[in-house]
Amino acid sequence: MAADDTDTTPEESAERTDFVRERVQHDLTTDRFGGRVQTRFPPEPNGYLHIGHAKAIHLDFELAREYGGTCVLRFDDTNPDTEDTSFVEGIIADLNWLGYEPDDVVYASDYFEQLYDWAELLVHDGKAYVDDQDLETIRAQRGGYGKPGIESPCRDRSVDENLDLLRRMRAGEFDDGAMVLRAKIDMQHENMQLRDPVMYRIRRGHHHRTGDSWVIYPTYDWAHGQSDAIEGTTHSLCTLEFDSHRPLYDWFLEQLPLPSDRPYQTEFARLELTHTITSKRKLAQLVADGVVDGWDDPRLPTVRALRRRGYPAEAIREFCTYIGVARTNSRHQIELLESFVRTRLNRTAQRRMAVLRPLRLSITNWPTGDDGEPVVEHFDIVNNPENADDGTRSVAFTGELWIEQDDFMVDPPKKFFRLSPGREVRLRGAFLVTCTGFETDDDGNVTRVLAEYDPETKGGSAPDGRKVKSTMHWVSAPHALSATVALYERLFSAEVPGGESGDPFDDLDRSSREVLTECKVEAALGDTTPGEVVQFERLGYFALDPRDPMWFHRTVGLRDEWANIQKRNG
Repeated sequence: MAADDTDTTPEESAERTDFVRERVQHDLTTDRFGGRVQTRFPPEPNGYLHIGHAKAIHLDFELAREYGGTCVLRFDDTNPDTEDTSFVEGIIADLNWLGYEPDDVVYASDYFEQLYDWAELLVHDGKAYVDDQDLETIRAQRGGYGKPGIESPCRDRSVDENLDLLRRMRAGEFDDGAMVLRAKIDMQHENMQLRDPVMYRIRRGHHHRTGDSWVIYPTYDWAHGQSDAIEGTTHSLCTLEFDSHRPLYDWFLEQLPLPSDRPYQTEFARLELTHTITSKRKLAQLVADGVVDGWDDPRLPTVRALRRRGYPAEAIREFCTYIGVARTNSRHQIELLESFVRTRLNRTAQRRMAVLRPLRLSITNWPTGDDGEPVVEHFDIVNNPENADDGTRSVAFTGELWIEQDDFMVDPPKKFFRLSPGREVRLRGAFLVTCTGFETDDDGNVTRVLAEYDPETKGGSAPDGRKVKSTMHWVSAPHALSATVALYERLFSAEVPGGESGDPFDDLDRSSREVLTECKVEAALGDTTPGEVVQFERLGYFALDPRDPMWFHRTVGLRDEWANIQKRNG
Protein backbone atom coordinates (compact mmCIF):
# COMPACT_ATOMS: atom_id res chain seq x y z
CA MET A 1 0.00 0.00 0.00
CA ALA A 2 2.67 2.47 1.03
CA ALA A 3 5.57 4.10 -0.71
CA ASP A 4 9.11 2.76 -0.78
CA ASP A 5 11.42 2.62 2.21
CA THR A 6 13.11 5.91 1.40
CA ASP A 7 10.20 7.59 3.17
CA THR A 8 9.67 7.93 6.89
CA THR A 9 9.75 4.55 8.62
CA PRO A 10 6.62 3.25 10.39
CA GLU A 11 8.36 3.75 13.74
CA GLU A 12 9.11 7.38 12.89
CA SER A 13 5.59 7.88 11.52
CA ALA A 14 4.05 6.60 14.74
CA GLU A 15 5.87 9.34 16.61
CA ARG A 16 4.13 12.01 14.58
CA THR A 17 0.97 13.39 16.05
CA ASP A 18 -1.86 15.54 14.81
CA PHE A 19 -5.55 15.80 15.54
CA VAL A 20 -6.45 13.13 12.96
CA ARG A 21 -4.01 10.60 14.33
CA GLU A 22 -5.04 11.42 17.88
CA ARG A 23 -8.63 10.62 16.94
CA VAL A 24 -7.69 7.35 15.27
CA GLN A 25 -5.58 6.37 18.27
CA HIS A 26 -8.50 7.15 20.61
CA ASP A 27 -10.83 5.01 18.49
CA LEU A 28 -8.39 2.13 18.65
CA THR A 29 -8.03 2.51 22.41
CA THR A 30 -11.80 2.52 22.91
CA ASP A 31 -12.34 -0.26 20.35
CA ARG A 32 -14.83 1.96 18.53
CA PHE A 33 -14.59 0.05 15.25
CA GLY A 34 -13.44 -3.27 16.61
CA GLY A 35 -9.80 -2.28 16.16
CA ARG A 36 -10.24 -1.56 12.45
CA VAL A 37 -8.90 1.43 10.51
CA GLN A 38 -10.20 1.89 7.00
CA THR A 39 -9.82 5.05 4.95
CA ARG A 40 -10.73 5.86 1.38
CA PHE A 41 -9.61 8.31 -1.29
CA PRO A 42 -12.75 9.38 -3.24
CA PRO A 43 -11.90 11.43 -6.37
CA GLU A 44 -14.51 12.38 -8.94
CA PRO A 45 -13.29 11.24 -12.39
CA ASN A 46 -13.89 14.61 -14.05
CA GLY A 47 -10.23 15.64 -14.25
CA TYR A 48 -6.76 14.58 -13.21
CA LEU A 49 -5.15 14.63 -9.79
CA HIS A 50 -3.29 17.74 -8.62
CA ILE A 51 -0.91 18.56 -5.78
CA GLY A 52 -3.82 19.14 -3.39
CA HIS A 53 -5.03 15.60 -4.03
CA ALA A 54 -1.49 14.37 -3.33
CA LYS A 55 -1.78 15.65 0.24
CA ALA A 56 -5.13 13.89 0.72
CA ILE A 57 -3.76 10.69 -0.83
CA HIS A 58 -0.74 10.82 1.44
CA LEU A 59 -2.91 11.23 4.52
CA ASP A 60 -5.43 8.53 3.58
CA PHE A 61 -2.87 5.90 2.63
CA GLU A 62 -0.22 6.63 5.24
CA LEU A 63 -2.78 6.69 8.02
CA ALA A 64 -4.03 3.25 7.01
CA ARG A 65 -0.47 1.96 6.75
CA GLU A 66 0.60 3.32 10.14
CA TYR A 67 -2.29 1.60 11.92
CA GLY A 68 -2.29 -1.64 9.98
CA GLY A 69 -5.52 -0.79 8.16
CA THR A 70 -6.73 -0.59 4.58
CA CYS A 71 -7.34 2.21 2.10
CA VAL A 72 -9.83 2.02 -0.75
CA LEU A 73 -9.85 4.04 -3.96
CA ARG A 74 -13.46 4.98 -4.69
CA PHE A 75 -14.48 6.96 -7.72
CA ASP A 76 -17.43 9.22 -6.87
CA ASP A 77 -18.88 8.91 -10.35
CA THR A 78 -22.31 10.51 -9.89
CA ASN A 79 -22.15 13.10 -12.68
CA PRO A 80 -22.22 11.50 -16.16
CA ASP A 81 -21.87 14.85 -17.95
CA THR A 82 -18.28 15.50 -16.86
CA GLU A 83 -16.80 12.07 -16.12
CA ASP A 84 -14.81 9.84 -18.41
CA THR A 85 -12.92 6.55 -18.41
CA SER A 86 -9.72 8.36 -19.41
CA PHE A 87 -9.83 10.25 -16.12
CA VAL A 88 -10.35 6.99 -14.22
CA GLU A 89 -7.32 5.41 -15.87
CA GLY A 90 -5.25 8.56 -15.40
CA ILE A 91 -6.08 8.82 -11.69
CA ILE A 92 -5.10 5.18 -11.10
CA ALA A 93 -1.82 5.71 -12.97
CA ASP A 94 -1.03 8.90 -11.03
CA LEU A 95 -1.84 7.22 -7.73
CA ASN A 96 0.50 4.33 -8.52
CA TRP A 97 3.26 6.72 -9.58
CA LEU A 98 2.96 8.52 -6.26
CA GLY A 99 3.76 5.18 -4.66
CA TYR A 100 0.37 3.93 -3.48
CA GLU A 101 -1.71 0.91 -4.40
CA PRO A 102 -5.25 0.78 -3.02
CA ASP A 103 -6.54 -2.33 -1.28
CA ASP A 104 -9.58 -2.15 -3.54
CA VAL A 105 -10.89 0.00 -6.41
CA VAL A 106 -14.62 0.68 -6.30
CA TYR A 107 -17.16 3.15 -7.66
CA ALA A 108 -20.13 4.99 -6.27
CA SER A 109 -21.96 3.61 -9.30
CA ASP A 110 -21.44 0.13 -7.81
CA TYR A 111 -23.98 1.18 -5.19
CA PHE A 112 -26.59 2.90 -7.36
CA GLU A 113 -29.17 0.19 -6.71
CA GLN A 114 -28.60 0.22 -2.95
CA LEU A 115 -28.69 4.03 -2.84
CA TYR A 116 -31.97 4.03 -4.71
CA ASP A 117 -33.47 1.41 -2.37
CA TRP A 118 -32.46 3.54 0.60
CA ALA A 119 -34.00 6.59 -1.06
CA GLU A 120 -37.30 4.73 -1.34
CA LEU A 121 -36.94 3.81 2.35
CA LEU A 122 -36.61 7.49 3.30
CA VAL A 123 -39.67 8.32 1.20
CA HIS A 124 -41.59 5.49 2.86
CA ASP A 125 -40.60 6.86 6.27
CA GLY A 126 -41.76 10.35 5.33
CA LYS A 127 -38.22 11.73 5.31
CA ALA A 128 -37.93 12.51 1.60
CA TYR A 129 -40.23 13.90 -1.08
CA VAL A 130 -40.35 14.70 -4.77
CA ASP A 131 -40.29 18.39 -5.66
CA ASP A 132 -41.37 19.44 -9.15
CA GLN A 133 -40.34 23.07 -8.80
CA ASP A 134 -37.43 24.27 -10.92
CA LEU A 135 -33.99 24.44 -9.32
CA GLU A 136 -33.90 28.23 -9.37
CA THR A 137 -37.05 28.37 -7.29
CA ILE A 138 -35.76 25.69 -4.91
CA ARG A 139 -32.52 27.63 -4.41
CA ALA A 140 -34.43 30.83 -3.73
CA GLN A 141 -36.70 29.12 -1.19
CA ARG A 142 -33.74 27.84 0.80
CA GLY A 143 -33.14 31.40 1.99
CA GLY A 144 -29.69 32.23 3.31
CA TYR A 145 -27.69 32.89 6.43
CA GLY A 146 -30.00 34.92 8.65
CA LYS A 147 -32.76 34.59 6.06
CA PRO A 148 -35.50 32.00 6.71
CA GLY A 149 -36.26 29.22 4.29
CA ILE A 150 -39.61 28.67 2.63
CA GLU A 151 -41.10 25.21 2.61
CA SER A 152 -41.91 23.76 -0.77
CA PRO A 153 -45.59 23.31 -1.63
CA CYS A 154 -44.59 19.72 -2.52
CA ARG A 155 -43.29 19.00 0.97
CA ASP A 156 -46.53 17.53 2.28
CA ARG A 157 -47.20 15.14 -0.56
CA SER A 158 -48.31 11.71 0.57
CA VAL A 159 -45.90 8.81 0.80
CA ASP A 160 -47.73 6.98 -1.98
CA GLU A 161 -47.58 9.98 -4.33
CA ASN A 162 -43.87 10.50 -3.63
CA LEU A 163 -43.07 6.84 -4.22
CA ASP A 164 -45.01 6.88 -7.46
CA LEU A 165 -43.23 10.01 -8.71
CA LEU A 166 -39.79 8.72 -7.69
CA ARG A 167 -40.35 5.44 -9.52
CA ARG A 168 -41.53 7.28 -12.59
CA MET A 169 -38.46 9.53 -12.37
CA ARG A 170 -36.31 6.43 -12.43
CA ALA A 171 -38.31 4.98 -15.33
CA GLY A 172 -37.55 8.07 -17.40
CA GLU A 173 -41.08 9.46 -17.71
CA PHE A 174 -40.01 13.06 -17.02
CA ASP A 175 -37.70 15.48 -18.74
CA ASP A 176 -34.29 16.40 -17.37
CA GLY A 177 -34.66 18.90 -14.55
CA ALA A 178 -38.42 18.40 -14.29
CA MET A 179 -38.24 17.33 -10.64
CA VAL A 180 -35.86 16.23 -7.90
CA LEU A 181 -35.95 14.12 -4.78
CA ARG A 182 -35.26 16.09 -1.60
CA ALA A 183 -34.63 15.02 1.98
CA LYS A 184 -37.21 16.38 4.44
CA ILE A 185 -35.16 17.80 7.30
CA ASP A 186 -35.60 21.42 8.45
CA MET A 187 -36.09 24.46 6.21
CA GLN A 188 -35.29 26.77 9.13
CA HIS A 189 -32.05 25.12 10.17
CA GLU A 190 -29.11 27.49 10.62
CA ASN A 191 -26.97 25.08 8.59
CA MET A 192 -27.99 25.58 4.97
CA GLN A 193 -26.98 22.02 4.11
CA LEU A 194 -29.92 20.72 6.17
CA ARG A 195 -32.58 22.78 4.41
CA ASP A 196 -34.14 19.91 2.51
CA PRO A 197 -31.14 19.09 0.30
CA VAL A 198 -31.51 17.50 -3.14
CA MET A 199 -30.78 13.77 -3.23
CA TYR A 200 -31.57 12.87 -6.86
CA ARG A 201 -31.84 14.81 -10.10
CA ILE A 202 -32.93 13.70 -13.57
CA ARG A 203 -29.98 13.68 -15.97
CA ARG A 204 -29.76 11.64 -19.16
CA GLY A 205 -26.02 11.86 -19.73
CA HIS A 206 -24.29 8.65 -20.81
CA HIS A 207 -22.46 7.20 -17.82
CA HIS A 208 -18.98 5.78 -18.39
CA ARG A 209 -19.85 2.58 -16.48
CA THR A 210 -23.62 2.18 -16.32
CA GLY A 211 -24.31 3.46 -19.81
CA ASP A 212 -27.92 4.62 -20.20
CA SER A 213 -29.47 2.35 -17.59
CA TRP A 214 -29.96 5.24 -15.15
CA VAL A 215 -31.58 8.60 -15.82
CA ILE A 216 -31.53 9.78 -12.22
CA TYR A 217 -28.25 10.31 -10.39
CA PRO A 218 -27.50 10.79 -6.70
CA THR A 219 -25.92 14.00 -5.49
CA TYR A 220 -22.53 13.92 -3.81
CA ASP A 221 -24.03 14.42 -0.35
CA TRP A 222 -26.43 11.51 -0.77
CA ALA A 223 -23.87 9.13 -2.27
CA HIS A 224 -20.81 9.98 -0.19
CA GLY A 225 -21.61 8.90 3.34
CA GLN A 226 -23.65 5.91 2.27
CA SER A 227 -20.80 4.69 0.07
CA ASP A 228 -18.47 5.00 3.05
CA ALA A 229 -20.85 2.88 5.11
CA ILE A 230 -21.28 0.20 2.44
CA GLU A 231 -17.50 -0.18 2.13
CA GLY A 232 -16.87 -0.27 5.86
CA THR A 233 -14.94 2.98 6.03
CA THR A 234 -14.14 3.97 9.60
CA HIS A 235 -12.49 7.37 9.12
CA SER A 236 -13.85 9.51 6.29
CA LEU A 237 -11.30 12.29 5.79
CA CYS A 238 -12.38 15.39 3.87
CA THR A 239 -11.06 18.90 3.33
CA LEU A 240 -12.44 21.81 5.33
CA GLU A 241 -15.00 22.97 2.79
CA PHE A 242 -17.04 19.89 3.72
CA ASP A 243 -17.20 20.91 7.39
CA SER A 244 -20.75 22.24 7.01
CA HIS A 245 -21.75 19.02 5.23
CA ARG A 246 -20.91 16.82 8.22
CA PRO A 247 -24.29 17.23 9.98
CA LEU A 248 -26.00 16.13 6.76
CA TYR A 249 -23.53 13.25 6.41
CA ASP A 250 -24.52 12.13 9.93
CA TRP A 251 -28.26 12.72 9.41
CA PHE A 252 -28.44 10.45 6.38
CA LEU A 253 -26.50 7.69 8.14
CA GLU A 254 -28.75 7.89 11.20
CA GLN A 255 -31.85 7.17 9.09
CA LEU A 256 -30.60 3.98 7.45
CA PRO A 257 -30.06 0.29 8.36
CA LEU A 258 -26.31 0.27 7.76
CA PRO A 259 -24.41 -2.94 7.03
CA SER A 260 -21.56 -2.00 9.40
CA ASP A 261 -20.50 0.56 12.01
CA ARG A 262 -21.36 4.13 11.15
CA PRO A 263 -18.32 5.99 9.83
CA TYR A 264 -17.66 9.57 10.74
CA GLN A 265 -16.24 12.46 8.82
CA THR A 266 -13.19 14.49 9.88
CA GLU A 267 -12.07 17.61 8.05
CA PHE A 268 -8.53 18.86 7.52
CA ALA A 269 -6.98 21.85 5.76
CA ARG A 270 -6.52 21.51 2.03
CA LEU A 271 -3.15 22.18 0.41
CA GLU A 272 -2.74 25.55 -1.26
CA LEU A 273 0.51 26.79 -2.83
CA THR A 274 1.60 30.27 -3.83
CA HIS A 275 1.48 31.12 -7.54
CA THR A 276 -0.84 28.12 -8.03
CA ILE A 277 -4.50 27.28 -8.54
CA THR A 278 -5.99 23.84 -7.82
CA SER A 279 -9.59 24.31 -8.93
CA LYS A 280 -10.28 21.51 -11.41
CA ARG A 281 -12.75 23.75 -13.20
CA LYS A 282 -10.15 26.47 -13.71
CA LEU A 283 -7.45 23.98 -14.63
CA ALA A 284 -9.81 22.53 -17.23
CA GLN A 285 -10.39 26.04 -18.56
CA LEU A 286 -6.65 26.59 -18.98
CA VAL A 287 -6.51 23.39 -21.02
CA ALA A 288 -9.64 24.14 -23.06
CA ASP A 289 -8.49 27.70 -23.85
CA GLY A 290 -5.09 26.52 -25.06
CA VAL A 291 -3.21 28.51 -22.43
CA VAL A 292 -1.35 25.29 -21.63
CA ASP A 293 -0.71 22.27 -23.82
CA GLY A 294 -2.76 19.80 -21.83
CA TRP A 295 -3.26 18.37 -18.37
CA ASP A 296 0.42 17.37 -18.25
CA ASP A 297 1.81 20.77 -19.23
CA PRO A 298 4.78 21.15 -16.82
CA ARG A 299 3.49 24.54 -15.62
CA LEU A 300 0.39 22.97 -14.08
CA PRO A 301 0.13 21.56 -10.54
CA THR A 302 -1.39 18.29 -11.75
CA VAL A 303 0.41 15.12 -10.68
CA ARG A 304 1.03 14.13 -14.30
CA ALA A 305 2.45 17.59 -15.04
CA LEU A 306 4.76 17.46 -12.03
CA ARG A 307 5.89 14.02 -13.11
CA ARG A 308 6.61 15.22 -16.64
CA ARG A 309 8.53 18.18 -15.25
CA GLY A 310 10.71 15.81 -13.25
CA TYR A 311 9.38 16.08 -9.70
CA PRO A 312 10.25 12.83 -7.86
CA ALA A 313 7.29 11.12 -6.22
CA GLU A 314 9.43 10.70 -3.09
CA ALA A 315 9.90 14.47 -2.84
CA ILE A 316 6.14 15.06 -3.03
CA ARG A 317 5.54 12.54 -0.27
CA GLU A 318 8.29 14.03 1.88
CA PHE A 319 6.80 17.48 1.40
CA CYS A 320 3.36 16.24 2.46
CA THR A 321 4.86 14.65 5.56
CA TYR A 322 6.65 17.88 6.43
CA ILE A 323 3.63 20.20 6.17
CA GLY A 324 1.53 17.79 8.23
CA VAL A 325 -2.20 17.99 8.92
CA ALA A 326 -3.82 21.19 10.16
CA ARG A 327 -7.30 22.37 11.14
CA THR A 328 -7.09 25.74 9.39
CA ASN A 329 -6.35 26.57 5.78
CA SER A 330 -3.08 28.21 4.89
CA ARG A 331 -0.99 28.77 1.80
CA HIS A 332 2.47 27.25 1.58
CA GLN A 333 5.29 28.78 -0.40
CA ILE A 334 5.88 26.87 -3.61
CA GLU A 335 9.59 27.31 -2.94
CA LEU A 336 9.19 24.93 0.01
CA LEU A 337 7.96 22.17 -2.29
CA GLU A 338 10.79 22.95 -4.72
CA SER A 339 13.33 22.62 -1.89
CA PHE A 340 12.21 19.03 -1.31
CA VAL A 341 12.50 18.36 -5.05
CA ARG A 342 15.97 19.89 -5.18
CA THR A 343 17.20 17.99 -2.13
CA ARG A 344 16.01 14.67 -3.52
CA LEU A 345 17.46 15.31 -6.99
CA ASN A 346 20.78 16.44 -5.56
CA ARG A 347 21.22 12.92 -4.22
CA THR A 348 20.00 11.05 -7.30
CA ALA A 349 20.54 13.09 -10.48
CA GLN A 350 23.52 12.50 -12.74
CA ARG A 351 25.58 15.58 -13.61
CA ARG A 352 25.96 16.53 -17.25
CA MET A 353 27.14 19.58 -19.17
CA ALA A 354 24.80 21.49 -21.46
CA VAL A 355 25.01 24.88 -23.13
CA LEU A 356 21.61 26.49 -23.60
CA ARG A 357 22.65 29.63 -25.52
CA PRO A 358 25.75 28.52 -27.38
CA LEU A 359 28.76 30.71 -28.19
CA ARG A 360 31.76 29.24 -30.02
CA LEU A 361 35.08 29.12 -28.14
CA SER A 362 38.14 28.33 -30.26
CA ILE A 363 41.42 27.37 -28.58
CA THR A 364 43.97 28.71 -31.03
CA ASN A 365 46.97 26.79 -29.70
CA TRP A 366 45.21 23.44 -29.54
CA PRO A 367 47.46 20.70 -31.00
CA THR A 368 46.86 18.55 -34.05
CA GLY A 369 47.82 14.91 -34.46
CA ASP A 370 50.04 13.22 -37.02
CA ASP A 371 47.06 13.05 -39.35
CA GLY A 372 46.63 16.82 -39.22
CA GLU A 373 43.36 16.54 -37.33
CA PRO A 374 42.81 18.26 -33.96
CA VAL A 375 43.64 16.07 -30.98
CA VAL A 376 40.75 14.77 -28.93
CA GLU A 377 41.34 14.53 -25.17
CA HIS A 378 39.06 12.65 -22.80
CA PHE A 379 38.49 13.54 -19.18
CA ASP A 380 36.87 11.42 -16.49
CA ILE A 381 34.30 13.61 -14.76
CA VAL A 382 32.32 12.63 -11.66
CA ASN A 383 28.68 11.75 -12.33
CA ASN A 384 27.39 12.79 -8.92
CA PRO A 385 29.67 14.08 -6.14
CA GLU A 386 26.92 13.18 -3.62
CA ASN A 387 27.13 9.50 -4.52
CA ALA A 388 30.53 7.91 -5.12
CA ASP A 389 28.86 4.73 -6.41
CA ASP A 390 27.72 6.65 -9.51
CA GLY A 391 31.33 6.70 -10.71
CA THR A 392 32.63 8.83 -13.57
CA ARG A 393 32.05 9.30 -17.26
CA SER A 394 34.46 10.04 -20.10
CA VAL A 395 33.91 13.45 -21.72
CA ALA A 396 35.55 14.48 -25.00
CA PHE A 397 37.49 17.76 -25.15
CA THR A 398 38.74 19.45 -28.34
CA GLY A 399 39.93 22.83 -29.50
CA GLU A 400 36.43 23.81 -30.59
CA LEU A 401 33.94 24.20 -27.77
CA TRP A 402 30.56 25.65 -26.94
CA ILE A 403 30.17 27.94 -23.92
CA GLU A 404 27.25 29.99 -22.64
CA GLN A 405 26.82 33.41 -24.22
CA ASP A 406 26.61 35.08 -20.83
CA ASP A 407 29.91 33.49 -19.77
CA PHE A 408 31.74 36.03 -21.96
CA MET A 409 31.74 39.83 -21.90
CA VAL A 410 33.85 42.20 -23.96
CA ASP A 411 33.78 44.96 -21.37
CA PRO A 412 32.82 43.31 -18.07
CA PRO A 413 31.72 45.11 -14.91
CA LYS A 414 33.44 44.62 -11.60
CA LYS A 415 32.92 41.21 -9.99
CA PHE A 416 32.42 39.57 -13.38
CA PHE A 417 34.90 36.71 -13.11
CA ARG A 418 34.04 34.71 -16.19
CA LEU A 419 35.67 34.99 -19.59
CA SER A 420 36.74 38.39 -20.98
CA PRO A 421 39.77 39.64 -22.93
CA GLY A 422 42.94 38.84 -21.02
CA ARG A 423 41.19 36.85 -18.27
CA GLU A 424 41.96 33.26 -17.34
CA VAL A 425 39.20 30.82 -16.32
CA ARG A 426 38.89 27.12 -15.60
CA LEU A 427 37.03 24.88 -17.97
CA ARG A 428 35.35 22.29 -15.78
CA GLY A 429 37.60 19.24 -15.33
CA ALA A 430 39.81 20.13 -18.32
CA PHE A 431 42.22 23.09 -18.60
CA LEU A 432 42.76 26.72 -17.70
CA VAL A 433 42.28 28.99 -20.73
CA THR A 434 42.92 32.69 -21.30
CA CYS A 435 40.87 34.82 -23.68
CA THR A 436 43.04 36.32 -26.42
CA GLY A 437 40.34 37.93 -28.58
CA PHE A 438 36.92 37.61 -30.16
CA GLU A 439 35.08 37.94 -33.47
CA THR A 440 31.86 39.77 -34.27
CA ASP A 441 29.32 39.92 -37.06
CA ASP A 442 28.33 43.03 -39.00
CA ASP A 443 26.02 44.10 -36.19
CA GLY A 444 28.72 43.88 -33.56
CA ASN A 445 27.44 40.66 -31.98
CA VAL A 446 30.15 38.36 -30.66
CA THR A 447 30.19 35.18 -32.77
CA ARG A 448 33.40 33.54 -31.57
CA VAL A 449 35.72 33.78 -28.60
CA LEU A 450 39.41 33.06 -29.05
CA ALA A 451 41.55 31.62 -26.28
CA GLU A 452 44.77 29.81 -25.51
CA TYR A 453 44.98 26.87 -23.14
CA ASP A 454 47.74 26.06 -20.68
CA PRO A 455 48.75 22.41 -21.28
CA GLU A 456 50.27 22.26 -17.79
CA THR A 457 46.82 22.63 -16.21
CA LYS A 458 45.30 19.34 -17.31
CA GLY A 459 42.41 18.45 -15.05
CA GLY A 460 41.76 22.11 -14.25
CA SER A 461 44.48 22.90 -11.71
CA ALA A 462 47.74 24.82 -12.13
CA PRO A 463 51.01 23.25 -10.92
CA ASP A 464 52.23 26.66 -9.75
CA GLY A 465 49.18 27.02 -7.50
CA ARG A 466 47.76 30.10 -9.19
CA LYS A 467 44.09 30.66 -8.57
CA VAL A 468 41.23 31.51 -10.91
CA LYS A 469 37.90 32.81 -9.74
CA SER A 470 35.60 31.15 -12.24
CA THR A 471 34.88 27.61 -13.40
CA MET A 472 32.79 27.33 -16.57
CA HIS A 473 31.04 24.40 -18.16
CA TRP A 474 31.53 23.61 -21.83
CA VAL A 475 30.66 21.10 -24.55
CA SER A 476 32.98 19.83 -27.26
CA ALA A 477 31.57 21.16 -30.54
CA PRO A 478 32.38 18.09 -32.72
CA HIS A 479 30.83 15.76 -30.14
CA ALA A 480 27.82 17.85 -29.13
CA LEU A 481 24.23 16.78 -29.53
CA SER A 482 21.44 19.25 -30.23
CA ALA A 483 18.57 19.50 -27.78
CA THR A 484 15.48 21.58 -27.10
CA VAL A 485 15.12 22.97 -23.59
CA ALA A 486 12.00 24.47 -22.02
CA LEU A 487 12.48 27.01 -19.23
CA TYR A 488 9.57 27.86 -16.95
CA GLU A 489 8.52 30.78 -14.79
CA ARG A 490 5.44 30.85 -12.55
CA LEU A 491 2.23 30.36 -14.53
CA PHE A 492 0.63 32.93 -12.21
CA SER A 493 2.71 35.97 -11.34
CA ALA A 494 0.90 36.79 -8.08
CA GLU A 495 1.50 34.76 -4.93
CA VAL A 496 -2.26 34.51 -4.52
CA PRO A 497 -3.74 34.35 -8.04
CA GLY A 498 -6.76 36.64 -8.17
CA GLY A 499 -6.02 37.97 -4.71
CA GLU A 500 -6.61 41.55 -5.79
CA SER A 501 -9.11 41.32 -8.64
CA GLY A 502 -10.94 38.15 -7.62
CA ASP A 503 -10.13 36.50 -10.95
CA PRO A 504 -6.97 34.36 -10.94
CA PHE A 505 -6.69 34.62 -14.70
CA ASP A 506 -5.91 38.32 -14.29
CA ASP A 507 -2.54 37.20 -12.90
CA LEU A 508 -1.82 34.70 -15.66
CA ASP A 509 1.66 34.99 -17.19
CA ARG A 510 1.22 33.90 -20.78
CA SER A 511 4.98 34.16 -21.36
CA SER A 512 5.80 31.73 -18.55
CA ARG A 513 7.55 29.29 -20.88
CA GLU A 514 10.65 29.92 -23.01
CA VAL A 515 11.67 27.22 -25.46
CA LEU A 516 15.31 27.18 -26.57
CA THR A 517 16.21 25.21 -29.68
CA GLU A 518 19.65 24.10 -30.88
CA CYS A 519 21.04 23.89 -27.37
CA LYS A 520 24.33 21.97 -27.29
CA VAL A 521 24.72 19.10 -24.82
CA GLU A 522 27.39 16.50 -24.13
CA ALA A 523 27.10 13.15 -25.86
CA ALA A 524 26.23 11.23 -22.66
CA LEU A 525 22.83 12.92 -22.63
CA GLY A 526 21.94 10.85 -25.67
CA ASP A 527 21.66 7.88 -23.30
CA THR A 528 19.19 9.59 -20.95
CA THR A 529 16.03 7.55 -20.45
CA PRO A 530 12.60 9.20 -20.94
CA GLY A 531 11.51 10.88 -17.73
CA GLU A 532 14.98 10.78 -16.19
CA VAL A 533 16.18 13.93 -14.42
CA VAL A 534 19.77 15.12 -14.74
CA GLN A 535 21.58 18.16 -13.43
CA PHE A 536 22.88 20.49 -16.11
CA GLU A 537 25.93 21.80 -14.30
CA ARG A 538 25.53 25.40 -13.13
CA LEU A 539 22.04 25.57 -14.68
CA GLY A 540 19.62 23.40 -12.73
CA TYR A 541 17.79 20.09 -12.92
CA PHE A 542 16.19 19.02 -16.19
CA ALA A 543 13.89 16.13 -17.09
CA LEU A 544 13.89 14.40 -20.46
CA ASP A 545 10.38 14.48 -21.85
CA PRO A 546 8.72 11.03 -21.86
CA ARG A 547 7.59 11.43 -25.46
CA ASP A 548 9.80 13.91 -27.33
CA PRO A 549 13.44 12.82 -27.79
CA MET A 550 16.09 15.34 -26.71
CA TRP A 551 13.50 17.72 -25.25
CA PHE A 552 14.30 18.70 -21.66
CA HIS A 553 12.10 20.50 -19.13
CA ARG A 554 13.70 22.53 -16.36
CA THR A 555 12.49 20.94 -13.12
CA VAL A 556 13.99 23.40 -10.63
CA GLY A 557 17.01 25.65 -10.52
CA LEU A 558 20.04 25.12 -8.31
CA ARG A 559 19.42 28.06 -6.01
CA ASP A 560 17.57 27.26 -2.80
CA GLU A 561 14.96 30.01 -2.87
CA TRP A 562 13.22 28.57 0.21
CA ALA A 563 16.35 29.10 2.29
CA ASN A 564 16.46 32.73 1.16
CA ILE A 565 12.80 33.22 2.12
CA GLN A 566 13.49 31.82 5.58
CA LYS A 567 16.43 34.20 6.01
CA ARG A 568 14.30 37.19 5.02
CA ASN A 569 11.63 36.15 7.50
CA GLY A 570 14.17 35.96 10.29
